[in-house]
Order: sequence, then structure tokens, then C-alpha cells
Amino acid sequence: MHPKTQQILKTLEEINKIPRCSKHEERLSLWLKEWAVSTDLEVKTDAVNNILIKVPATSGYESSPVIVLQGHMDMVCEKTKSSKHDFSRDPIRCIYDGDWIKGDGTSIGADNGIALAIGLVLAEAGKNGDIVHPPLELLFTVDEETGLTGAKGLEKGFIEGRILLNLDSEDEGVFVIGCAGGKNSRITLPLEWENFEYGKGCRFGLFKLMVEGLEGGHSGTEIIKQRANALQLFARVFSGLQEQVGKEYIRLAFLSGGSIHNAIPNFTDAFVALDREKFEEAEKLISEFGKTFRSEYAKTDHELALSFREVEHGVVFESSGGDVSRKEVPANMVFSSRTEEKLVALLLGLPHGVYRMSDRIPGLVETSNNLASVRTWETEIKILLSQRSSVMSRLAEISKKVEAVAKLAGAEVEHDAGYPAWEPDIESVLLSKCRQVYLQTFGKDPEISVVHAGLECGVIGSKYEGMDMISFGPTIKDPHSPAERVFIPSIEKVWILLEKLLKSYC
Repeated sequence: MHPKTQQILKTLEEINKIPRCSKHEERLSLWLKEWAVSTDLEVKTDAVNNILIKVPATSGYESSPVIVLQGHMDMVCEKTKSSKHDFSRDPIRCIYDGDWIKGDGTSIGADNGIALAIGLVLAEAGKNGDIVHPPLELLFTVDEETGLTGAKGLEKGFIEGRILLNLDSEDEGVFVIGCAGGKNSRITLPLEWENFEYGKGCRFGLFKLMVEGLEGGHSGTEIIKQRANALQLFARVFSGLQEQVGKEYIRLAFLSGGSIHNAIPNFTDAFVALDREKFEEAEKLISEFGKTFRSEYAKTDHELALSFREVEHGVVFESSGGDVSRKEVPANMVFSSRTEEKLVALLLGLPHGVYRMSDRIPGLVETSNNLASVRTWETEIKILLSQRSSVMSRLAEISKKVEAVAKLAGAEVEHDAGYPAWEPDIESVLLSKCRQVYLQTFGKDPEISVVHAGLECGVIGSKYEGMDMISFGPTIKDPHSPAERVFIPSIEKVWILLEKLLKSYC
């Protein structure tokens, strides 16, 4: 293993000792500032807590252009249902498995902790005389994963450089030169309750229906794989139960599923009141649905599972961004028939997955929607969705479609401001230099790509005129999921590329 790869992994392990779910990067920000001061480097923060560390040029490179190395501090905090990991306090355990490093039932935060680690090791290498480089600015932003908040909050003059290397791509050997724009939508469906007798001594019991074992994953880069959506699978099962068992024998009492806007939902917990005499019929039907789903998603979600059992009390633990909340199903209450009908119709009718493929770039998803999460509150049901597109008019189209379906169900919709697409520049000077260095170093041409994901480059480019940008990084598989892992040999290649690219600016 390359000695710098070892140092980068050791630095990632140190970063992973610090909680840093989106919107909770305070301790990491402080740690980075302390690191910069201890390394005798200039550091500053802005109003939203972005960090900028300035690294002076090595000898002979003082007149070279300033290069910005950029990544984000936050991570998507996802774990398996069996994991007891608390993202608000527990260090993330890094497990080495051959050529891969992964978490212990959790996302490992390589997206984008690996960028921070590379940047810090690069700064130390230059200071120690191990490499040469132009003046560097290490720009580490906050809250990229839940809305690009840090990039949006950047102020004029915060950075000097106009050459930006974004280290937030996930396939080594691929140079990303464009990305999709996006926005989130929040649907609020009024929740009406009805009194309903169930429990001990009653004809009806409380049952928990779970959809679990799905792959989930990044709602941008993984959406083309057409993995199962746990929320829509639940809607199919519950609708089938209503039709086969009878609406009068089964009622919905609580629903929670999915986590954050940019993760495909990989689980759903539902509580239903069911006539106990109908249990065997319902159980058989659910088993048949399970077989059907495993057949439909045999290549994408082979661990998919449905479970159905009676419980005494309904309790669900919901986690998002490191926060965990405990909710109890109201005793002897169910959704009204009208609410139930509207909710199931919404989950079945809302678009999810690839909406349109690009007719300009073969194999690129142009437009998509992620039906991300559902939460039950006291007086309303909240549904979170995320739309993406590299064509802004198509982004407006898919957002309007979401809004139209919601309004047909009598729900209210709010869209956030979103973020712009990063339009590719095939004539970029930086791209030309990167391609040349990669070819000379590895003996082959890199792949040039536009991705169906939101990168901070789109926002940063809209804020700083004349910014020449590219995005690359080591290979990361299944980001935004407990299966997230990093291919260790790819880290060495990224390091070597950076070393020679920076040297070329003399």
C-alpha cells in the first residue's frame, strides 16, 4: 500500500471519530480549525461555518494560480435496522475487508470524508517537502447532503482561486464535468383519526407490517439501477390486503418509512388493526407478495423481506441526520377511511425513479424523482420527495407532476428553492490539463462524464464568475447506505494524479 494511502485512511479514521451528520458538523468544524492552527496554516470560517484553510505554495510555485480543493464535511448517516449505532455520539468503526474499507453496519462517510482526508494529507505533504504545489485553498463546506447549504451560503471573496478540484465523485478514472440540478418537495396530507377498538380482549389486534432488507442507496447515482422503493412496496401490499381481506377487516394506524431526501427508502414500518380471524389469510397474501417482489427485484434487492406479526404496543424509532425520535402509535385509534384512501393512492400514484433519459448523452439519466420518506404526525402525514434533472425545464415539469398528484389527493405541496445544474464545458482548460496528466500517468484516457446527482460545483460556479471546475475521486460503492465502501487501491491513483497535476502548474 502506498504510504500516502495509509496516511489518508488513518486521517479518515480520525475524522470518523467525530459525529458529522448533516447539519451537525460543529465538532468537525472545530477539529479542522484546531488542526489548521496546529499545522501553522491560516484558517477562516464564514457565517454558515464553512472552513477555508490556506496552504502556501511550495518553493518555485509562488506565482502559480491558486488551486481550490473542495469537499464537504457532512455525511449521510444510514445504518442497518439491527445496528445500535448512535450517530450523534458513537465513532464510526472502519472495517478493512481485502481491498475495501467499510463501516460496521453503517455508512462509512467516505462521501465525503475522503476528500477532507486527502486535502489534509496533501497540505502536510507540501509542508514537509514531500510534494510541490501552487498556493492551495482547502474549502470544506457544511450540509451538502440535505440541500447544499454550505455552498449556497458562500460569500463573495471567501475564496480566491478560480480553479476548483471537487473531490466528491465516486468512480476513479472518471472526470465529472457536469451535474444535475434539483429541488425537494414536501407534501402535507391532513390526517384524520377515528376511534377504533383493538388490543387484548378485542376482536381486532395491532399488527406490525415491515418492508426491509432493500438496497436503498443514492437517489441520484443509484436511481438508474431501478432498486425497490419500500414505500411503494408497502402501498402495493396494503392495497392488496384491502382488496382481498376486505377494507372493513384491516385499518392503517401508523406509517413511517425512508430517511432523507437523497436516499432511496430501504425500509417501511406500518402498524395496522386487523381482525384476528383474518390473520392467516393476510399472512398468506403477504407471503405471496414477498415472493412476487423478490422475483421482480431479484437482481437489485435480493435481501428484500416482508414480515407481519401481532404486537402489544406500537413503537417506532425514526432516525434522520443523526437525530433519533421515538413515536408511539395512538392506542385505539386508526386513520380515517378517507385519510387511508388518499395516502395509499398518493404512494401508488407519485412518480418514483427514472422519468426521462438524456437524448444528448447516452446512458445518462436526465430527470428523476425519489419518493424518499413518509412520517406520521399528530394531525398530518408528511411525504418528502427529491427531483433531479440536468435540464431545468424538465426539473420544473417533474416538480409540477408531483404537485398535481398531491393536489388531486387534497394535500398541500411546498417546493424548496433548489439548486442549479452544472453545465458541462468540454473546452475547459482544466479538463484538458487533467486529461493529459491522466493519460501520461496511467497510459489510458479517463472517462468524461456528467452525473445525475447534485454536486456543489453547480452552486459554486454560479457564485464565482470564471470558475474552471472538475470533479473526481476514489471509487466508492453504495454511498448513502450501510453498504457504503471504498476501494483502497483507487485512493493511491487519485493521490498520484493530484501530485502530478499540481506539479504541472509550475
